[in-house]
Amino acid sequence: MNGRAEPQPIVLVIDDDANLRDALAALFRSVGLQARTFASAGEFMQFKLPDTPACLVLDVRLPGVSGLDFQSDLAKAHIDIPIVFMTGHGDIPMTVRAMKAGAVEFLPKPFRDQDMLDAVQIGLERDRGRRKNAGDAAKLKASFETLTGREQEIMGMVTAGLMNKQIAGELGVSEITVKVHRGNVMRKMRAKSLAELVRMADALGVRRTS
Repeated sequence: MNGRAEPQPIVLVIDDDANLRDALAALFRSVGLQARTFASAGEFMQFKLPDTPACLVLDVRLPGVSGLDFQSDLAKAHIDIPIVFMTGHGDIPMTVRAMKAGAVEFLPKPFRDQDMLDAVQIGLERDRGRRKNAGDAAKLKASFETLTGREQEIMGMVTAGLMNKQIAGELGVSEITVKVHRGNVMRKMRAKSLAELVRMADALGVRRTS
């Protein structure tokens, strides 16, 4: 974490009802969250998402594209943001579709403020987890890229279960050389055990099958 505070989370609201937008923005700000509101999906798409945990509160019935179709559009555009749906005209199939596509919650209007706050907190927590996983994956890839080509090759063989002697025979080098490379791999990848190195190789997609 480097001792840095987490950037302030933000809640993004899309609804064509100006009064509801203002009320929701005030609600989220009252608990210390940033809030930004939009009258339509198109307006939202002009907005650059900040680098901070975020949650989208989305009305099902919007001018132009429906909220459910917009959920699909976001997924196709690889915009991964947790969504809390709200609607005055919800039905069971609509709710099922939204939840199957990964929605956090589906709140019928009028909803209790606390229900909305609870749903948004779940969404923000989910986004924190996604951001952490993405950050961990980037660090792992950066560590892997510090390995030499031979070290990367040996990491693939070690994590496939080959012994030092087998690797040495296959690569035509001494067992001592393999041990040195293997030690470098463990150190550069910051792996504390072979099991941890195997998990890293799986995450990177470099584990050799044999």
